[in-house]
Amino acid sequence: MRADWPVPNTMTLDPRKARELARTQGPRGCGWQPLRDSPLSLVEQLIAHVVELITNQGLGPGMRLPSVRVMAEATGLSRCTVVQAYGRLEAQGLVGSRRGAGFFVCTQPVQAPCRSGDACDVAGPLAFDRAFLLRSMFSGPWRGAASAGAGLLPAHWLDADMLGAAIRSVGRTAGTSLLSYGTPHGYRPLRQQIATQLQSQEVPAHPDLHLMTVAGVTQGLNLVVRSLLQPGDTVLVEDPGWFLVHGLLQAQGLQVVGVPRRHDGPDLAGLAQLAEQHRPRMFIINTAVHNPTGSTLSLGVAHEVLRIAERFDFLLAEDDTFADFHPGTPVRLAALDRLQRVLLIGGYAKTLGGGLRVGYIAGHEALMRRLVDAKLLGSPTSPELGEQVVHRILADGQYRRHVDRLRERVNQARGRCLSQLEALGCRVAQPPHAGMFVWADCGRDSETLAREAVALGLLLAPGMLFSPQCAPSRMVRVPVPMADDPQAWSLFAQALDRVAP
Repeated sequence: MRADWPVPNTMTLDPRKARELARTQGPRGCGWQPLRDSPLSLVEQLIAHVVELITNQGLGPGMRLPSVRVMAEATGLSRCTVVQAYGRLEAQGLVGSRRGAGFFVCTQPVQAPCRSGDACDVAGPLAFDRAFLLRSMFSGPWRGAASAGAGLLPAHWLDADMLGAAIRSVGRTAGTSLLSYGTPHGYRPLRQQIATQLQSQEVPAHPDLHLMTVAGVTQGLNLVVRSLLQPGDTVLVEDPGWFLVHGLLQAQGLQVVGVPRRHDGPDLAGLAQLAEQHRPRMFIINTAVHNPTGSTLSLGVAHEVLRIAERFDFLLAEDDTFADFHPGTPVRLAALDRLQRVLLIGGYAKTLGGGLRVGYIAGHEALMRRLVDAKLLGSPTSPELGEQVVHRILADGQYRRHVDRLRERVNQARGRCLSQLEALGCRVAQPPHAGMFVWADCGRDSETLAREAVALGLLLAPGMLFSPQCAPSRMVRVPVPMADDPQAWSLFAQALDRVAP
């Protein structure tokens, strides 16, 4: 979107309408038009256009917007659509109306909090930080795979019919079980199913001694951090690594130290040196299908990580979020360590749907008792409806077939994504062999690139957010579902052109 008022061919308007439009637009008008094939509604597109003008000072305080009639004729929108857009802009405090005079930009516009589908920060954030990216993942008029930027696959890639059938089946058979709180450890049939799955992959998890359910991986990590760490403790994380973890740790008053991540796992020399220097309490590591690089821990590196953890006596929190996208059984620290000092944290949101917040923690019996006690203080039990739904899908044998189909689709899209990145001049030093992200060198400062992309309506995750120190970076995380959105690639190319290498 460009910061210009929509300008129709004035020869098609009567002189009075043409004069009114000329009074209410700036001299740079270029004929903005909505996109009829956009996933955004026409109301949202018009809101986004006006917000961009106001935020970029293209439209100054006190200036009048074109009348509803003129805006409708200039853009080909219905008057009802324009009225809805103007009304929502007024509700956000960006414009005001005067009876008989029309709509005007507020002298001191105060932007309302973002709601899903509203246009927020479309002209670029004041600070492209973790909070902005996390907010934007769940709202905003973004092109491309905004949901994939949030770590979710597009809804049409998932199996809504399978999920719906499981929900209906649970509804018919659950009886009164859904009327109670459940148990702090979580729905036992689900724990039995998870234990069976983990045992088949050499992780010795007993459903009653070594497992508990949580409302997703994020809650699981939060529970581990709050229960087992104290403010001032040092925690090692991967660099690059999942930015939400970095923010979570810093918010808890912990000292966060980054360990360089290589294609086969953490840099071992760096890990040993940092462990000796800082004496950490924990190392949070994403072993299988690493976010954002898509790499997986090698067996040799895994053994050495465990030796270093034993030598310097720190815990390992193994983030297993994307492991189901790995072909076959990946190398896991939890399997090699036999759940002595490793906590394995996994879930099903990435493969079944973001609204199904079901995850688990597997660990040593003594640690699990502490985690269950901490869970009781925050949320006594996990919502059992979702857990029964996941159990039904796992027990019926549908899950593995679904994941196999999903993995194949992700793999094909990743190949197309790599080809398109190469065509744009972006370099991928280590192409990922699995997962829904590509970690690419865009050849220029990626934060600046991300700002330009946001102004165009495309949400990207710049590399600096994946560093615990937010160090400048040329890397950018690209979601592979974007491969199927030609307009998103066009916007990406435009953003690249706007930023000098």
